[in-house]
Amino acid sequence: MVSLSPSLQKQVSVMSMNLSAKLDELQRGDRQLETTVALCEIRTQLQELTKSVESCQSEVSEVKRDMVAIKHELDTVQQVKEEIEELREYVDRLEEHSHRRKLRLLQQGLTFFLAYAIFAAVLGMLQFGYNTGVINAPSGQIESFMRDVYKDRYGDDMSEKSVKRLFSLAVSIFAIGGMVGGISGGVIANRFGRKGGLLLNNMLGIVGACLMGFTKVAHSYEMLFLGRFVIGINCGLNTSLVPMYISEIAPLNLRGGLGTVNQLAVTVGLLISQVLGIEKILGTNDRWPILLGLAVVPAIAQLVLLPICPESPRYLLITKQWEEEARRALRRLRGSNQVEEDIDEMRAEERAQQAESTIKMSELICSPTLRAPLVIGVVMQLSQQLSGINAVFYYSTQLFLNAGLTEERAKLASIGIGAIMVIMTLVSIPLMDRTGRRTLHLYGLGGMFIFSIFITISFLIKEMIGWMSYLSVVSTLSFVVFFAVGPGSIPWMITAELFSQGPRPAAMSIAVLINWMANFVVGIAFPSMMAVLDNYTFLPFSGFLAVFWIFTYKKVPETKNKTFEEILGLFRHGHDRSSLRDSRLYGTMLNCTNALEGHIPPAESAALMVAEEKPHPDSFVFAAGSERSSIAPAQPERAPPPLPPPRFPNSGV
Repeated sequence: MVSLSPSLQKQVSVMSMNLSAKLDELQRGDRQLETTVALCEIRTQLQELTKSVESCQSEVSEVKRDMVAIKHELDTVQQVKEEIEELREYVDRLEEHSHRRKLRLLQQGLTFFLAYAIFAAVLGMLQFGYNTGVINAPSGQIESFMRDVYKDRYGDDMSEKSVKRLFSLAVSIFAIGGMVGGISGGVIANRFGRKGGLLLNNMLGIVGACLMGFTKVAHSYEMLFLGRFVIGINCGLNTSLVPMYISEIAPLNLRGGLGTVNQLAVTVGLLISQVLGIEKILGTNDRWPILLGLAVVPAIAQLVLLPICPESPRYLLITKQWEEEARRALRRLRGSNQVEEDIDEMRAEERAQQAESTIKMSELICSPTLRAPLVIGVVMQLSQQLSGINAVFYYSTQLFLNAGLTEERAKLASIGIGAIMVIMTLVSIPLMDRTGRRTLHLYGLGGMFIFSIFITISFLIKEMIGWMSYLSVVSTLSFVVFFAVGPGSIPWMITAELFSQGPRPAAMSIAVLINWMANFVVGIAFPSMMAVLDNYTFLPFSGFLAVFWIFTYKKVPETKNKTFEEILGLFRHGHDRSSLRDSRLYGTMLNCTNALEGHIPPAESAALMVAEEKPHPDSFVFAAGSERSSIAPAQPERAPPPLPPPRFPNSGV
């Protein structure tokens, strides 16, 4: 029962007292008042009292309505609380499901067909390694050929300076072609696919190899330049397409080791070119065109082996939306019909990057979310090329001669560099998925920094102490050992890992372009550096190595055993220690968002949205502690949740 308000009670009391006084006066007859006047006053007082009572009843009705509304709000709050508890339980179940899915992905092994596909693909990287080192051994014979052609044409001898300039053009135009091929890799990969792009690229490899092989027959060094340029385009495309293809077909737990196979193929190609280039085999005046023309062999071999390999399942599913073809490709690669975990992982990656599914290079550069991984990818490529390793590859024989070795021993030491590269790359394959990319890269850069200092010391005191020439050899070989452990393979691999399916081709194009540009700069500048700095030639590389080590320690995240969606989550939150934990929940959040889409009514879903800034109208924002991450809605018809959705009371779900 609702009591009267204090003002109304006071008014009623006053009126009651007035009425009592009037009645007393009438009864006592103390004053001569007209009865009619007294009754009118009483009637007026009664009317005012009636209005006050009616007003009070209106207030009471409003209070009752307010109480009913409050009770309804309390019921709604209780209902929402129950729904939140049920949603929390559902997220826990999804997290457990995602964890089990990842464990199953980590248990996948290397099948015969997967090994075959990787072997067929890395022939492109063998082509790159072969053509990088093949021009070094027959340099003297190629210069003699240029002099002969010039004299036959113009009847005059070419100056030594002009010969060196033409030979440096033959060396550097390969890197220029590599830049053209590298920047075209993303377009080729998106238009023709990873496998399709590799198959088309072999046509360039065959043309370039034939041009170089028939240079002497045509008596034209211009044909050599053109052949080196075309084969450079071929190798540039290979350095973009091959790591992309391998990272997309490799199982999660083998991605690091199989990615190292890229560098293994490069080192094998380098070693083959060094061995075949010695004078007793093909490094003679008559046979050097054969040495260059043998670049046709990897191209033809890949053209024969690759057609029976499947296209990248990620490209088929995410880019082309051909789910059945992607399933068939996965069944062949995994050697099993159980491929749902891979499909789920690809779907999660697709949902994470739907807004960037067709991203271009210009959009990639301007994207705030992708700027951090792009910078990391570019710096990792620079850490490979500006470490000084190409100076060793291109001019190792000259370095050993400057260190005091005889010409024969210098050539043997150069071949030893190629052999050590192969051996250490094999050693690093199992370490990649055990130790981790970031750790190995830090070890590699640190070791290269230390031995670059030793190389400088050995150059400075070689004339005072005779055995210092051997310290130079040991330091150079150790320098190569640490390069093979980390910087040799990780930059190619981690660039493909840092990006999801949408921006990956554009990112690989930019990274490969930067790699080839740095390759070109080192190849052109190192002879001048040797002339100017003399014994201090390796000091600039020592400085670069120190900078790259600090950057890797501060900025580069560990990607070992992480799905593409988890790696993407690192950069959505910033890859600090707390975000490493949050990224494990990122796939769960995506699955939960997909499950909720279409199940929660708009009025209730609005309660889940946080509007610090104007969010996407269809996006959900999940708060975890003090951090928030906005997740774009998925497409439920193509990606059903792995578990039944929760049932919400009174919401029709």
